[in-house]
Order: sequence, then structure tokens, then C-alpha cells
Amino acid sequence: MAEDKDYLEQEEENKEDYENVCFICRRPESKAGKMIDIPGGIHVCMDCMQKSFNSMNNMPMDYSELMKNMPNISMVDLNSLQNEIPKKQRIKKKKAQPEKEANEKIAKKVFDIRSIPAPHKIKESLDSYVIGQEYAKKVMSVAVYNHYKRVFADNADEIEIEKSNMLMIGPTGSGKTYLVKTLARLLDVPLAITDATSLTEAGYIGDDIESVVSKLLAAADNDVEKAEHGIIFIDEIDKIAKKKNTNQRDVSGEAVQQGMLKLLEGSEVEVPVGANSKNAMVPLATVDTKNILFICGGAFPDLESIIKERLNKQASIGFMADLKDKYDNDSKLLNKVTVDDLKKFGMIPEFLGRLPIIFTLDGLSEEMLVQILKEPKNAILKQYQKLLALDEVKLEFEEGALHAIAKMALEKHTGARALRAILEEYMLDIMYEIPKDDNIGEVILTKEYIEHSGGPRIIPRGQAVLQLETREL
Repeated sequence: MAEDKDYLEQEEENKEDYENVCFICRRPESKAGKMIDIPGGIHVCMDCMQKSFNSMNNMPMDYSELMKNMPNISMVDLNSLQNEIPKKQRIKKKKAQPEKEANEKIAKKVFDIRSIPAPHKIKESLDSYVIGQEYAKKVMSVAVYNHYKRVFADNADEIEIEKSNMLMIGPTGSGKTYLVKTLARLLDVPLAITDATSLTEAGYIGDDIESVVSKLLAAADNDVEKAEHGIIFIDEIDKIAKKKNTNQRDVSGEAVQQGMLKLLEGSEVEVPVGANSKNAMVPLATVDTKNILFICGGAFPDLESIIKERLNKQASIGFMADLKDKYDNDSKLLNKVTVDDLKKFGMIPEFLGRLPIIFTLDGLSEEMLVQILKEPKNAILKQYQKLLALDEVKLEFEEGALHAIAKMALEKHTGARALRAILEEYMLDIMYEIPKDDNIGEVILTKEYIEHSGGPRIIPRGQAVLQLETREL
């Protein structure tokens, strides 16, 4: 009984941290104003109550006759009408504090202006997880540093720093999403990742544009203030380019770009809590996007041909003319991208204007893929070594085997994603057979095993210990 009492008291305290929501219109107390409490845990805002009274007064009805036929009110279970809101759809109250202390309060929840990691510190942290992409890591580190300085800056001198939203361009599997995930984890800020392919113009089947903010609010545990200082990553942004040569309405292309303008610039939007559609009967929260950092990413296929076409315009007849195939094998061609190239691809100028920082990621080489396999803190090889270590078996990879895996990954043209798929294939038999034999002490994957011309080297447990002792001597 004492435990039940403590639980109920805890629930009551938790309820005090969340806003009351109108039973009829589903607006929270901060939006609709003071609520009228009805027995059974039901709350109704003044607007809805007034509309109900107006409707009743305008209806030609004899209330005296109605009351005669009214059932006993005590038999109606009001608790069954309250339709209690799930926890994932509750909205936390904003703590009332003086306006000048607002930035300090938010800073304590994330970090303050004095403790924002310097760009070189952010890049050092990214280096531990992401191989290569030096320029991209440098750009992101500086942009994030400046963004949070802007958030906590004092605007007393009326100089307002503009947002540093980013657009990253890179081939599939080059690490766009992984970079953003790592960045958000290092900074300990809420992150929402969404796919632009599911977004459509309001009123059509698909996710509304504001749904990206709703996902961020969910990632921040429905804490509006925390969400307003988070990061939103919109992947596959190239899929909302203007459609060429089409007579149909472009509800998932240019219209989505135009709808996103206000979000990128910064505006107050009403988003449903715990749902993707405003039509759902769920509470609505107001989120200000002016301090949310937006990062857009995409592979932009065929963009290289647009860049190549622009660069080849310099070609002409004569001794000083450029060759038509000069840029055919240029691995750094994407680095030469300009805003005009992106406009030609199908991105509208207003959208690009709200993404002032544009940078590219390099395609992965064989050496980079080998480094990705073994060097990051959570490298794929380290994961498999840990799995086998739980069976008290040591796992090693020959250098030739790593290069053979990297070559196979390059042929798949899916970047670093191919590494896991290839390793899963070769590790299947090893992971299946090793638990059968307790005498296995070490497994070495060889180049011959990867190339299907031999098998892995298996060393018995006693021999493995003997070899280790010999090395020590």
C-alpha cells in the first residue's frame, strides 16, 4: 500500500510538470489560455466552452423536457470520457523565469557560451569516429561553433547574427548521416533525421513539412525549449528538386522547397505532439525554429555532368583549347560545384539562399575504406573482435584481406555501407562454427579466404598461448 501511495504521489508530481490540454480542440494551456476543470480529469478551454454555450443557446430545445428524460448522471463514468493523453504526447511546461535569464537557463541544459567546444576540439572528436573528409569536418566544426555562439549571444548592440544552415553534397556511403549523428552525440543536443522523399505539400498524402520539427520535439522528450536548440538533418534533399518536363503538379518537389523556406529562415510553427499530421486529435505545440540548426544532405546524382558541362564551355578550336574529356576522370569534380550548378539541378534560389554553407564530401578510396575498417573507435573489425572475445576467441585480419575487402566494396559503388555487407558474408561460417569447438583460440582471416582461394587460419587454444609466450620472450 505504501508503494502504491508513493507511486500515485510521484504521478501527481509528474503531472504538474506537463500542461493541461483542451479535451475538445487539443490545444495546450500555454496556447489556449486558462482551462476549466471538469470532474473526471477533463479540461476545456474558455473558447470551446463559450462555443458550446453559444450552440446550446441557438438550438430550439425545451431543456425542461430534456431533463425529465435525462438518465441518472451518477451512472455516467466521466473517467471513461477523459481520453487520457499518452506520455509521448504530453507537453512539458515552460518554467517561468525573467526574460534576461532565458538564455542562461537554456545554456545550463546544453552548454553556455563559455563552454562551447572550440572548432578544433569538435574536429578532434569527429576524427575519432570519422575517417577522412577533413574539409567537411572542418567546415561543420566552425559552422556549429558559430551557430551556438549565435544562440547564446547578447543582442544588446542590435547586431543579429544570421543562421549557418548547411548543405552537404557527397556520393552515397561517404558518411553524411554518420557525421551529423556523431556531431549531435558529441554536443549532446537533440537530433531529428528525416527523409525528404516522404515530404509533400500540405493537403497531399505524405508527411507535412512541419513533421520534421515534430520529430525533433519527440527526440527532445517533448521539451520545447530543448528542441529549439537542436539539430534537424534532412537527407535525400536532392529528391525535392524541381521536376523537369512534367505537366503534373509537383507536390513533392518545388512545392516542398518553398514550404521549407519559413522553417529554414526561422518562424513559429504549430506541430502535433506524437503524430505526423495536424489532423490527428493530439495536442499542438508551438516551436520557434530560428535557433534550430538545419543540415541538408544529398548525393545529387548527375550533378557532376552539370559541372562538367559548365567547365567544358571553355573548350574551343585552337591550340589553347581544353580537351572535352579533361574532367572525365576527375575524382574531385564535385568540389568545383557552384550555386548556379545546383540551380540547374533543380534547387530554387530562395532555398539555396537559406543554406549559406555548401560543402562536398569526397568519394571513398581503397585506403580510406581500409582505415574505416580498423581505425575508428567503433570500427567494424573491433565489433567482430568483441563478439568473438565473448567466446574467448581472438580474431585477427591480415592486411591483404583488408585490401581485398576494400576492393570488393569499391566495386559495389555504395561506399562504406558495402563493408558491413561483405564482412557479414565472410563471417557467417566463422560465427557459426566457432561455438562448436572449445579448442579454437585464434582465427586469422587471410587474403586467400576473401578471394575464395583458401580458408582462414585457425590456431588451437593451447598453441595460441604458446605463440604469445614465445613472442614475449
